[in-house]
Amino acid sequence: MATSTKYCDFLVIGGGSGGLASAKRASGRYGTKVIVVEAKRLGGTCVNVGCIPKKITWNAANLAQSMRDAKAYGLSVEQRAPFDWASFKAKRDANIKNLNNIHERNLEKDGVEYIHGRARLVGKNESMIKLDDGTEINVNAKKILLATGGHPTVPQGIPGGEYGINSDGFFELDHQPKKVAIVGAGYIAVEFAGMLNALGTETHLLIRHERFLRNFDEMIQDELVSEYERVGIHIHKKSKVEKVTKAGKLTLHYSDSTGQGMLEDVDTLIWAIGRTPEVQGLGLDVVDIKQNEKGQIITDEYQNTTVENIYSLGDVVGKIELTPVAIAVGRKLSDRLFGGEKFNTSKLDYDLIPSVVFAHPEVGTIGLTEEEAEKKYGRDNIKIYKSSFTATYYAIMEDKGPSKYKLICQGNDDKIVGLHILGLGSGEILQGFGVAIKMGATKKDFDSCVAIHPTSAEELVTLN
Repeated sequence: MATSTKYCDFLVIGGGSGGLASAKRASGRYGTKVIVVEAKRLGGTCVNVGCIPKKITWNAANLAQSMRDAKAYGLSVEQRAPFDWASFKAKRDANIKNLNNIHERNLEKDGVEYIHGRARLVGKNESMIKLDDGTEINVNAKKILLATGGHPTVPQGIPGGEYGINSDGFFELDHQPKKVAIVGAGYIAVEFAGMLNALGTETHLLIRHERFLRNFDEMIQDELVSEYERVGIHIHKKSKVEKVTKAGKLTLHYSDSTGQGMLEDVDTLIWAIGRTPEVQGLGLDVVDIKQNEKGQIITDEYQNTTVENIYSLGDVVGKIELTPVAIAVGRKLSDRLFGGEKFNTSKLDYDLIPSVVFAHPEVGTIGLTEEEAEKKYGRDNIKIYKSSFTATYYAIMEDKGPSKYKLICQGNDDKIVGLHILGLGSGEILQGFGVAIKMGATKKDFDSCVAIHPTSAEELVTLN
């Protein structure tokens, strides 16, 4: 039974990127009375078990690779310098804790009330919050935002599957595995495989098909699979884990196109097979909020759920599961709800959203793949421009990493409808070119820009 009742204009359930952005915009800009409820740590997946700790780990892996590259530049550096995982993890964790505190201070600065607890809907304008000490408070709100995010999917029906960890568990590892098995073919699996291999772990990646990142352009898929195999990552294609046994270390029993296989002496098994919306115990059924077959909350283009004055966004909706998307949607929602008539039709345009996979090397993409462009416009109505080159960084090395770019254009004016890049610095390169493409750039616009030489990015303004 609730011990007290609070009232607000806007209750945000979930303190991740989208929820925080919406809450701060509503309170800080429009003076709305806002309460944010979060059951775990502020910042959500991105800050705690996603983008930020991942990128820090990726930076460490890049440094390890750079040390191996240094010899080609005449620098006498130990090729396999020992990596102090425990010290690195402590510093990474401290950084995350600092970000949690920054988010809390920013909420206070913007006048948002923050409650640490677990919320469940008990009515269309009412939620019950269970606090850390077990007591409950009732919150009555004019409008409610559900931004609870997601959690890693756990495999079902695999004997011994519990011996593995999920992607969240990766960031809790207190030592570096000597041998790792990663199951999955999405960006999380691919990023983990690249990082651990670069840091010196014997890395095995088990995928269900011939290639990974299957939603990306075929050029990206083919080149990255080839590069991962070249640098020593063991890719088990068309494989399916049947069971996992443990006798000290782990043994994976799997099947593939050649029959049955075993992967022995595995220190750590990581399941990276997708993510599930965080809706358990949220009380969606109490107010009859509809979900799709994946359990994601159904919304329209304005974040309206099937219940009036209840909204939802971010990973729990699952449209495009990227932090900047959730932030943009959250701000636009608050503009529309509290910013007046001029924002009545404010919504996010989901076309041409850039994204990057921090693999080794990085890959970036915006717009249509070649296959998608062909289906949409017809083969005769698109033009493909490609470049495969050696970045200057590798010029004096024997071990040369790949760089490949693809530009997809459509119509008589060669409007750019897709860009796919693989190689050093892809993330930084794509951000700028993404702006141009979002503004409707054509191939002629790219050609008219004088190149910066010598850079990898200049390839995009000199494509033939």
